[in-house]
Amino acid sequence: METTVKKSDFVLAPYMKSNDLRATYQILNTVVPYVLLWFLVGKAAAISYWLLLPIMGLMTLFSLRLFSLMHDCGHYSLFRSKRVNRSIGFILGVINAIPQYPWSRGHAFHHKTNGDWERYRGPSALISTGDFAKLTPSAQKRYELLRHPLMMFPGGFFYLAIKPRLALIKGTCDFVGHLLTCLKQPDMSWAKIISSHKSKNWYTAGEFWDLLFNNICVVGSWIVLGHILGFGLFFSVYSITLTCSAAIFICVFFVQHNFDGSYAHKTEGWDYLLGAIAGSSYLELPTIFKWFSADIGYHNIHHLSERIPNYNLEACHNRNSHLLADVKKLRMADIPDCFEFLLWDSASNRLVSIASFRQAIQPDRLETANVMVKNAEA
Repeated sequence: METTVKKSDFVLAPYMKSNDLRATYQILNTVVPYVLLWFLVGKAAAISYWLLLPIMGLMTLFSLRLFSLMHDCGHYSLFRSKRVNRSIGFILGVINAIPQYPWSRGHAFHHKTNGDWERYRGPSALISTGDFAKLTPSAQKRYELLRHPLMMFPGGFFYLAIKPRLALIKGTCDFVGHLLTCLKQPDMSWAKIISSHKSKNWYTAGEFWDLLFNNICVVGSWIVLGHILGFGLFFSVYSITLTCSAAIFICVFFVQHNFDGSYAHKTEGWDYLLGAIAGSSYLELPTIFKWFSADIGYHNIHHLSERIPNYNLEACHNRNSHLLADVKKLRMADIPDCFEFLLWDSASNRLVSIASFRQAIQPDRLETANVMVKNAEA
């Protein structure tokens, strides 16, 4: 796959300007309703639990929008100030139980390597056709099962509610083990002990502190809201809405990079621009879902420049539409088909389904079997 379009052909700079007034309005029109919905939870539960269903549906959508705004803060695009983006991003991360700064650093790696499938295999950690062929039949079934669309729900809950807590616990235990080992050695200062520790659960001191304070705030809010609403009611509503919103944004992220014809290249010869415009889809959503997703459907534009805030994505897309004629356009009805592409074929630099891969290797297996039969007869 080649392209004669250059990044300089796109008009991006005018749309990279952040607007603090618009950003503040977006935060207010998302956080305030979300908080009010929690207030309604207590009132509705006292009348009828059936009233909780529409409230939880709205909470799920607002949680999705909160995550999308946090995502913009991670790119330092929502507000003009880097410090304000970090502060607001931290608060939004607490609301959705995810440490924003470590998440944003990992997400930045995705932007740097999008379309390079040797370095980044997407949110589902897909494997190559060669690696899949080496798996045992039971391991292949397990691989396929873990990437079934329904697994987004338990996976989403683990991703938000459990993983950050587990990361802090595992990282702390790992540091304690490192500390005990170092104390047995002579002439080990505290500075050397700390500097020599390399954690698998965070990469920098900044990530650790964000992870620590996020956990303190999240668990603290759980305790407070549990006392106010009752722990049973709070955790029931919280776990369901958090699980559903996580499943939605995992789904949206997945289909924006995993689709028929997506740019899925090896590191050698990989092109950043192609990764942005051919390895990212344009997900056309109804107006209400565009608002709740903060226009993340314009994903190719977002990958061309992550510094474009969500409120400028549509205008930028329209301004450059003549250069995006070949971009993959998806509608909501196309989403289920995207979940078929679970393998990376490194030989052809494309994503394939497990069914098509198995079908492709059947003639090879048949030919091998015929050769074995002929050899046996001879």
